[in-house]
Order: sequence, then C-alpha cells, then structure tokens
Amino acid sequence: MNSKQPIYSQVTPIEYQLLLKLREQNPAQNPPKLRLTFGERIADQVATVMGSWRFIIVQSCFLAVWVILNVVAVDRHWDPYPFILLNLMLSFQAAYAAPIIMMSQNRQAAIDRKEAKHDYEINMKAELEIELLHDKIMLLKEEEIAELIKLVQKQNQQMEQLKAFLIQR
Repeated sequence: MNSKQPIYSQVTPIEYQLLLKLREQNPAQNPPKLRLTFGERIADQVATVMGSWRFIIVQSCFLAVWVILNVVAVDRHWDPYPFILLNLMLSFQAAYAAPIIMMSQNRQAAIDRKEAKHDYEINMKAELEIELLHDKIMLLKEEEIAELIKLVQKQNQQMEQLKAFLIQR
C-alpha cells in the first residue's frame, strides 16, 4: 500500500501518520518483552508463596503447634505465654515480607501499564485501519455510482435517439 492518504478519507493527516508508524511497529506481532532481574524474580516468588493458601495453612498449623506445645508443656516452656519469641518471629517475617510483596506489586503494575499501552496501540491501529477500509469502500461505491449514472445517461441518450428515429418514420 502506498503512503499517500486516500482522497476521500475521513482520517486526519495526523491519524494517518500515526497509522503508518503503527504499521511499521506492528504492535500485534511485537508484544512487550519481560526481562526480570534476579531481585524481581525473588520478589515474585516470595509474593507467590506468601500469597497462597498453602502458605497460610502451613503457617497456621505451625502457629497452632507452637502455641499448643508452649501451653501444654509441663516443664519446658521455651516461649511461655504471651509468646514473645513467636511475636518477634512474626514481626520479623512481616517486616521483610511486606516490602518484598510491594516490590512485586509495583513491578506488576508497571507491566500492566506497558500491556495497556500496547493494547491501546493495537486498538488504535485497528480503528484507523477500519476507518481507511470504510473510506475505500465509500470511494468504490462513489465510483460505481458515477459509472452507473454515466450508463443511465448513455442509455437515456440512446432511448432519445431511438425515440427520435421512431418519430421520424
């Protein structure tokens, strides 16, 4: 396809230039590529593990066993009530888990923004392509109608000539 804008186009020159640029980029065939750093992969793994039912169940069982052993133990209470060591361990876990999960969420938000931009480009290209197709169809219709008008005029001329010929006889 040439780079000239169609004569009867409803697409503005700016939109047409955007379409040409999007055609060169070919966004539908070139999705954004993800290259994760080591830290990003670790953050994703931590968020995946800590955000799972398996982790919640295992941690709940661990906490229940900890509390039961410390309450029931006859002579060996390594962390007696109010379970200060357990609270320290859970605080330590939360202090490290929260920022790591936030890193993963921030990275995922950035990926979502890139994908949204990519989807927007694809949709924009599709919209402009459809508009150009609409313009081409309208141009073909106009040409066909012009051709039909010429044929009807020619037929009317022939009818007038035939009528004049018949009247002369």
